Amino acid sequence: MQIYRFILLLLLLGCVSRWRASDDFLYIPIKAGDFEIVTWQKITNSDSAVHIYIEGDGRAFDGYGMPTNDPTPVGTLVRDLAMSDAAENVVYVARPCQFIISDKCTQSDWTDGRFSERIIDSMAAVIKTVSKGREIILIGYSGGAMVSGLIIAEEPELKVRKWITIAGVLNHNIWTNYFGDNPLSASMTLDKLPNVHQLHYVAENDEIVPLWMTQFMADEEDIIIVPGATHSNFENLQIDFK
Repeated sequence: MQIYRFILLLLLLGCVSRWRASDDFLYIPIKAGDFEIVTWQKITNSDSAVHIYIEGDGRAFDGYGMPTNDPTPVGTLVRDLAMSDAAENVVYVARPCQFIISDKCTQSDWTDGRFSERIIDSMAAVIKTVSKGREIILIGYSGGAMVSGLIIAEEPELKVRKWITIAGVLNHNIWTNYFGDNPLSASMTLDKLPNVHQLHYVAENDEIVPLWMTQFMADEEDIIIVPGATHSNFENLQIDFK
């Protein structure tokens, strides 16, 4: 077991070392439910709201459509957005089994069960830990939008001041049906969006989550189309946190 943990540590350090976090942020894994979930945190004011960024699905499938053995994201879009956020309190939250593969992780946790009750409960526990009862602005990217929406729906006591999604999946049943993919049968979903102040950024050229999917779920006045952007490239995105 000690050798196994040592190997995992080496793999984790290899993943982290390829991307350098801002010196303002601390790398803090949090034990939540069955998982140890990676966060990077900048907390400088105990009274201010916390901007919490939730990672997307990562590398859940390979180029042939087969499930991977490690869903750690290759791209750094969400981490870069978090690190460039000038707010006093900012936290980046990875998804379960990203960066740290524990013996509790199963392939279902990043495939058909990526939005399961135990996943959402674990992510909600992290949100509660880092927010400490403060107001929250919750930002979810891609599948992280689905996670953040479910957290808001399942945890009404959280003080969510605003919910922001970027290239967000808001209903995975519509998403999988459109692409002819297997349904995420072990996952929860949203039939309607939570009744909170919200804003949804959609990439003009998004072929992964097309604009109409967001329009089907969200009110038109809550949608902003980002010109020239693609699902994984939101260069110079200016987020409205108000």
